[in-house]
Amino acid sequence: MRTVLVANRGEIAVRIIRACRELGMRSVAVYADPDRDALHPRLADVRVPLSGSAARETYLSIDRLLEAARRAGADAVHPGYGFLAESAAFAAAVREAGLVWVGPPAEVIARLGDKVHARRLAARAGVPTVPGYDADGASDDELVSAAARIGFPLMIKAAAGGGGLGMRRVDAPEALRDSLASARREARAAFGRDALLLEHHLDGVRHVEVQIVADGAGTVVALGERECSVQRRHQKLVEEAPSPFVTAGLRAHLEQAAVAIARAAGYRNAGTVEFLVDADRNWYFLEVNARLQVEHPVTELVTGTDLVTTQLRIAAGERLPEGRPARRAARAVPIRGHAIECRVCAEDPAAGFRPTPGPILTLAEPGGPGVRVDSGLRAGWRVPVEYDPLLAKVIVYAPSRDEALARMREALARYVILGCRTNVEFLHALVRHPAFRAGDTTTRFIDRHFAGWRGETDGLATAVAAALAEAGGAAPDADGVRQRGTGDAVPRGWDPWARIGPWRIGAPPAGAHG
Repeated sequence: MRTVLVANRGEIAVRIIRACRELGMRSVAVYADPDRDALHPRLADVRVPLSGSAARETYLSIDRLLEAARRAGADAVHPGYGFLAESAAFAAAVREAGLVWVGPPAEVIARLGDKVHARRLAARAGVPTVPGYDADGASDDELVSAAARIGFPLMIKAAAGGGGLGMRRVDAPEALRDSLASARREARAAFGRDALLLEHHLDGVRHVEVQIVADGAGTVVALGERECSVQRRHQKLVEEAPSPFVTAGLRAHLEQAAVAIARAAGYRNAGTVEFLVDADRNWYFLEVNARLQVEHPVTELVTGTDLVTTQLRIAAGERLPEGRPARRAARAVPIRGHAIECRVCAEDPAAGFRPTPGPILTLAEPGGPGVRVDSGLRAGWRVPVEYDPLLAKVIVYAPSRDEALARMREALARYVILGCRTNVEFLHALVRHPAFRAGDTTTRFIDRHFAGWRGETDGLATAVAAALAEAGGAAPDADGVRQRGTGDAVPRGWDPWARIGPWRIGAPPAGAHG
């Protein structure tokens, strides 16, 4: 392995490119038209355009990605996360093209990518699963009949894919058939399959996952757990390691279960086994993500393990340093300190987390001891409308959770992105909330504590951005001030600084909380 094509974009592409550089490997960036001036193609050794803007004709096009690898002379492909990262077809095509796939084998992805088969594999490995119904190709009539036995509320889930797509909560029988129909439509559009399964809905649970790595010699090692309960629309927003709720005994059970599932699946490379944990610390298998996770940095910080370079080394045929015969249990990796990650997205939490693409006029990312920012941003770039709104991740590390929280509060207070609306202010409010500080988080956290949230400094960032645009001579138009949420063009000669009053970046205006 000398040259790695990164089949992705944004912050994860930047992360992989830097890992390749550390290992002395050449990196190849691919980019769609909206990403022509993005950060990741600027950092790579080679850049190959993918003509077009829609994901299906660029980052989701297996043929174009393989052609880019051929043109650049790549001998390996790293898919990152999202897009084709869990595509068994892509993994198989890479292998058939004579290239190295930096991830689990195609057969393993196919086996674990189907939630029905993954549930059955977990059950065979002796791991408890959420009560439900997972017959192959179940009809609506069969699912309705099964729902009466399972009881309400329940969750409808697409057998393929993830990210909350094809997922519906149903609280009463009369809503079931309509929910099944809409879930099937969404699953078919997103994954090309409309197979569904049912699970009893567990309320007030925590989403806890275990990071595993496995080499080609059969060694599987668990790297502790992550708490991922703070979510919106079934998508994670804040993660931390270790979980403030998980005891040493529970951690051992979860790690053993994750390793057992990985071994039963013939796993190789990095992956994550996800669980639900209730208030009484009863736990249930949820699914396996056969790829690198967005939240991998918190595990890196508390274990001292670089997961991306580990992926590359395993793909190149190296064994894990923790290597031992496969029949023996992998030893526990020590967990030191505490790490928290917040996902910075181009979205408006006050408008149902609606995506808010637009220009990056000014960027000031936080730093300092124990602060890490994984980012795909640069000033002057425009956040495209075509792709996921994730922009960057702020990750902090400290000896204790309280110290990590203090660092996160300060880091978010110092994070400045002007031009498009982001969720930074919302994240700052979230990590200051008493329930979050107490570690009292479940998958209903945002619904319970931030329903109707409208922000504390509404209009401030818009006014500052308008001032900067005016100072730079930028004309306010649909691509500028209006995109930033005012809804009205700013007249020439208007002085937004007079409206703001004395204020400096990094400190709140007079009267603002926090």
